[in-house]
Amino acid sequence: MRSKAALVVLLSAAASPLAAQDPISAIDWLNGGGETNAPAVLQPLPRPGGGALPVLPRPLDEPPVASSGTSPEVEIQPLGAPSPEAVGLLPMSATGLPRSLWQASEAQVLVPLIRAVDPAVPALSALLFTLLLAEADAPRGSGSGAPLLLARLDRLLAEGAVDPGLALVDRAGGTASPALFTRWFDLALLSGAEEPPCRALQRQPALSDDLATRIYCDARIGDWDHAATVLGTARALGQLGERDSELLTRFLDPGLADGAAPVPPPPRPTPLQFRLFEAMGEALPTPPLPRAFAAADLSGTSGWRAQLLAAERLAQRGALSENRLLGLYSDRKPAASGGVWDRVAAIQSLEAALESGRADLAGPALLKAWPQMRSAGLLVPMARLFGARLAALPLEGRAGALAQRAALLSQEYETTARAMAPQRGLMATVAAVAQGRAPDPLPDAAQQAAIARAWAGATPPATLAEMLRQRRLGEVILRATALFTAGAEGNHGDLTDALVTLRAVGLEDTARRAAIQLMILGDEGALR
Repeated sequence: MRSKAALVVLLSAAASPLAAQDPISAIDWLNGGGETNAPAVLQPLPRPGGGALPVLPRPLDEPPVASSGTSPEVEIQPLGAPSPEAVGLLPMSATGLPRSLWQASEAQVLVPLIRAVDPAVPALSALLFTLLLAEADAPRGSGSGAPLLLARLDRLLAEGAVDPGLALVDRAGGTASPALFTRWFDLALLSGAEEPPCRALQRQPALSDDLATRIYCDARIGDWDHAATVLGTARALGQLGERDSELLTRFLDPGLADGAAPVPPPPRPTPLQFRLFEAMGEALPTPPLPRAFAAADLSGTSGWRAQLLAAERLAQRGALSENRLLGLYSDRKPAASGGVWDRVAAIQSLEAALESGRADLAGPALLKAWPQMRSAGLLVPMARLFGARLAALPLEGRAGALAQRAALLSQEYETTARAMAPQRGLMATVAAVAQGRAPDPLPDAAQQAAIARAWAGATPPATLAEMLRQRRLGEVILRATALFTAGAEGNHGDLTDALVTLRAVGLEDTARRAAIQLMILGDEGALR
């Protein structure tokens, strides 16, 4: 039940960046219409030299001649057969994304983009989850191997989004191919629910030729004799690595581990190795491991501190909702001081102060909580939890300024901006962008100016505009996300291009949130 609840919350969070704005499908060019029918917050972008830039007009007429004499590649799929590539957890009604999201792009282009893109702010992490979980038709070149689905599952696993990954595999069918089974098995191991894939492997042995997987699954479903036989044969023939062989031997016969030297852990264990170490009583700590392993600490068998650290790692990337993070913070009184315990104490104090409605308690609590959560990369989850309530209190001085920033990082950013008194410097730019306009005059600071230009008539770069004309929407969103990251690192022209492209495809809310988060989270002066 806990996993299902966590999955529902994450799916809601993934869909929210789009659900809060006009659905993309409402833009006429995505429905194959003629003139652009943009949301009220997004007007057609001006074309350099005059006129309007139609982001995606009707397909260009093709000349009735072939470009070469070679035979074209033909993909074959039975009529009516569902494509695993089209599987998703979020329908168009939840995301606003069209089913043609990937259709005009090449799978071999999309796969490395999904692997490499690194969202710089939480708003873009939420957008990435939406792309990974959206229902959409297969891209070109998918064939029967579903490479895009595999890349989506790999990225969900890398982000620690194990429950959505399992749900996606379940929708696609974990036994549809050996490659899908491998992802299903890894996700199941990290969630502690490996029996279903092991049962499936027993029924369909062709799903995996990995001997370690076969041996573990035989034991997991109770066929210990067969597991021992296969292990003995594999060891005799040298078909298993030394570490896997030793781990499986001790797993099948724990008595062999008595008095034996510990098995040296690998620097990057597989999910199966991770579970084997745990079964031997030598559980590996997850903080040094990739983020995917943090999900294993939320299964309920780990201590409170391990669960807290895992929840923070996942919440930093949007793979865990702020409400579940708050639930763990509020579970009991902190056991010590320093590190995560200070964050627990700070959040508990802030929540109690807000419950009391007393500004004299909330102000000092906020002053303690802000640097704690900032150091952990968790200001946005904190703002989503408390920003609106903080804005409603009559806080003054630095506490009032931080409360205002928290409200701007929350879902109520536009309402907060409209109620603000005239600002100067950074906060003037933040307030203007929050309301969907450029500050007047444009700021002098390079990053702020680059952000403001996206609301001051800039147009998407020619390469991305051409991709949009070709209906490569999902690819454009991924490339815009990558441009934003480059812009956040100092390439300010890329920052403008990223934001104006997001606006051009209807992601006005996401563009505003991303810009606001970059400016506020990057303002070191807020700590003083």
